Amino acid sequence: MPKYMLLMYHPSDRDYVPSAEELQAERPKWAQFAEDLHASGAFVANHGLQGPDAATTVRVRDGQAQITDGPFAETKELLAGYFVIETPDLDGALEWAQKIPSATYGAVEIRPVWG
Repeated sequence: MPKYMLLMYHPSDRDYVPSAEELQAERPKWAQFAEDLHASGAFVANHGLQGPDAATTVRVRDGQAQITDGPFAETKELLAGYFVIETPDLDGALEWAQKIPSATYGAVEIRPVWG
C-alpha cells in the first residue's frame, strides 16, 4: 500500500501560534487523531521536531562541508513534525491531513514516499 508523509507546518509568526492554554485544550484532539489513525491501520510513524533554532544545515560544495546553524531559508511557516501513513491513494491522505488538529492554524503538506 502506498505511503504518504504528512508534514505539519506551524506559523513562524508567534502571534498566530496557540497559547499554552489553547495547546492544552487541543491535547484531546491530538489523542483522538492518533487513536483513530492507529485503529484504522494507517499509522506508520510520527514525530514532532524541535524548533529551527536547534537545526543544523549541511551542504557539500566542491568536496567541502558547509555547516550552518539553523535552516537556510527564512519562511513564514516552520516544519513542526510529521506523520507517515499508509493509505490506498492521495484521497485517503487528504482525508487524514484534514483531521490533523494543527491544520486549523497551520498547514499540512502531503508527499508520497518513494520506495
